[in-house]
Amino acid sequence: MTGAAVVGLVVNPVAGLGGAAGLKGSDGVEVQRAALARGATPRAGERAARAVRTLMARCPGTRVVTAPGPMGEDSARASGVPCGLVRTLSVDRSAGASSGWSAAGTSAEDTRRAVAALAGVDLLLFAGGDGTARDVLDAVRALGGQAPPVLGVPAGVKVYSGCFAVSPAAAGFVAAEFDPARTAEAEVVDLDEDAYRRGLVSPRLYGSLRVPAVRAALSGRKAGSSGVAPATAEGVAREVVARMWPGVRYVLGPGATTRAVGRALGLATTLLGVDVVERAPEGGRGGRLVAADVAETELFGLVSGKESVLVLSVIGGQGFVLGRGNQQVSPRVLDAVLNGGQKDGSGSSERLLVLATQQKLAALKGRPLLADSGDEDLDKKLGGHVQVITGYRESTIYRICAASEEFDG
Repeated sequence: MTGAAVVGLVVNPVAGLGGAAGLKGSDGVEVQRAALARGATPRAGERAARAVRTLMARCPGTRVVTAPGPMGEDSARASGVPCGLVRTLSVDRSAGASSGWSAAGTSAEDTRRAVAALAGVDLLLFAGGDGTARDVLDAVRALGGQAPPVLGVPAGVKVYSGCFAVSPAAAGFVAAEFDPARTAEAEVVDLDEDAYRRGLVSPRLYGSLRVPAVRAALSGRKAGSSGVAPATAEGVAREVVARMWPGVRYVLGPGATTRAVGRALGLATTLLGVDVVERAPEGGRGGRLVAADVAETELFGLVSGKESVLVLSVIGGQGFVLGRGNQQVSPRVLDAVLNGGQKDGSGSSERLLVLATQQKLAALKGRPLLADSGDEDLDKKLGGHVQVITGYRESTIYRICAASEEFDG
């Protein structure tokens, strides 16, 4: 991209709010209110700012144009970047304040209006999740041939769509190197969040967006696990249980494989929540469900000062271990578990059990496992190689790295 290029920026300031709160999504005002009541803090603006800082470091002459306040202006200014503004919001700062609701209380219609107002940019960055991508696609369809190429800055809870960069930093790198002659189509996934909260995972293809053709920098669409034999997940679960120690707290992340661990302990754990379990005392059978479907604040209290182990599965097709659907495992939770009271971090590799079938690892085609907890320094400490449990008495060593380091142009 040349220094005279214009990059648009749209931020969905409430994207990702429901993740740490254990609400499995952020769609709808009531969900957003509940998330804030559970202690969630907006993070989409911060992640957008990270992308803008990277972009401007690589291509300092770029002009940024965005929507007012939390929908982009705040992120640009936090990056120290002057920006042009388009006035499109139906809910602006003053309206948000007067309503008694957070100033970040914007709507899907605000996103669509902002995208429409930024039709003339060379590339449009948007920060959000799958719901935001759906709103962007709606606006782009209405623009027809005037629509700019777009790229998602991942800031949502799940981020199943393939139009997102692997990290905010990667989005900035891609924007800086963008060549308008090299674009490709990337899928946008639609997910019924109410059904998802009931454990019904049924994403459908909503459409596609034109994105920069840099496959290595895109997270790709989440792949399903329907082809995995149930016996394989049960084998992984048996191996996890065989490694458990009484008196240690085990944090089970979302997923069918981690749920199988709960079944192997005789417990009714959740499919899409984060649960905390313990194995029965020596000589006993089964386990104890300490807490089910916890929010970040509760989880932090449960692992602080307690010997604990994270048990996390890999997102199929993407490789994420942290930061997609399990934001309850926040940086402070991660630090509390991995350090376990030892400031030097010794033994941290034994406090993270990663689960994946051989098929899931093979589908990554050599791409590393990824950590995107929200704290890049902490993610970098996880970098290297990790043991992945692939079956009963089966494991392999696989590379893991911080998502912010996966692509640097």
